[in-house]
Amino acid sequence: MPVGRALFAGSPYLGVYLRVAESLTLLPPNTPAALEREVQRVLGTDTVRLTVQDNEVVGAMVALNSRGAVVAAGLDPTEEEVLARRIHVTAVTSRLNALGNNVLANDRGALVHPEFSDAAIARIAEGLRVPARRGTVAGLGTVGMAALATNLGVVVHPRATDSEAAAIEELLQVPVHRSTANFGVPIVGACVAANARGMLVGRPTTPVEIVHLQEGLSLAI
Repeated sequence: MPVGRALFAGSPYLGVYLRVAESLTLLPPNTPAALEREVQRVLGTDTVRLTVQDNEVVGAMVALNSRGAVVAAGLDPTEEEVLARRIHVTAVTSRLNALGNNVLANDRGALVHPEFSDAAIARIAEGLRVPARRGTVAGLGTVGMAALATNLGVVVHPRATDSEAAAIEELLQVPVHRSTANFGVPIVGACVAANARGMLVGRPTTPVEIVHLQEGLSLAI
């Protein structure tokens, strides 16, 4: 499976800027052409450039799977139009407006920040068309930063508990593996962009970390 190393504007936190599903990657407008080509090569997806509420940290702002995109209420009409051309968009009213940071999702389930209201969780489940439940990873509510999920596997913060890992496995229906990225950074969801075809890691990520990430995401080594 393809693996790439990259930076975004000098930052190794690719998951903050990129949001990936099986056939689509969302990118900030200022993404270098070389990085966009690398996304297409490694992840095998189409790409869409946009801001989210005028933010370029697209990965932090959008929760995404193959069935839908979920964003905080207040998306600019132009932004919504760009996104809605490619995938169904659902807006969620919540003070937890960085949906990408606060939702861990694949095409089978979604783990969400414990402080989301019942109404917000129902909207997330509706938008992604999967069951959604509250939970934590290593005690962190920012589950989309603390872990990374695809349809083949989940990689979580090294301090995730056994009970957290079991709950994620049950909900997302894929194995859970612990790893770091970017030379020891535990919030792997902020560091890596991946789907079932491949993964892009921050450039400081070590060869040993890459092996652990490949194992966790069930990508052939």
